Amino acid sequence: MRSLKYGIPIALFALLSVFLLVGLWKDPREIPSPLIGKPAPAFSLPELRAPDRAWSPKEMAGQVWLLNVFASWCVPCLVEHPVLMQMSREKLLPIVGFNYKDEPGAATGWLAKHGDPYVAIVADRTGSVAFDYGVYGVPETFLVDRTGTIRFKHVGPLTPEVVQGKLLPLVRELSR
Repeated sequence: MRSLKYGIPIALFALLSVFLLVGLWKDPREIPSPLIGKPAPAFSLPELRAPDRAWSPKEMAGQVWLLNVFASWCVPCLVEHPVLMQMSREKLLPIVGFNYKDEPGAATGWLAKHGDPYVAIVADRTGSVAFDYGVYGVPETFLVDRTGTIRFKHVGPLTPEVVQGKLLPLVRELSR
């Protein structure tokens, strides 16, 4: 009876320790998304540059494209911005900006100052559509294939290493 009294807590502690140790070797930026392999949530949001016009992911049908969630108040967005500008200059794939919980004037001023790598920019001032995408912070980036299916999600600033090592190989594969 005594071994049972101490055996169960020790076994539970050992099991919990294994889970914690496994977590130490995982990359915290690679947060699994339940949307990977599923259709990107549909939406229609006003364009940042022309608020009277709505934009929808349907406009990217048949293309492999990137949805980049950013905001003018986001410091890590400024860190990733040169990477997006380089991708835009190299015309690697269309990048759609998703302005998250931001004032339109602040966002357009930020883009005027730092450059605009986007083929289109939508404004989600309330964050309601971002919620559908599982966004909980900025920046976040989604790769969408020709059929409108999300194939990759990156949380945090894109780096040249992520672009070269993960994103571009997947873009090449999806573009075949």
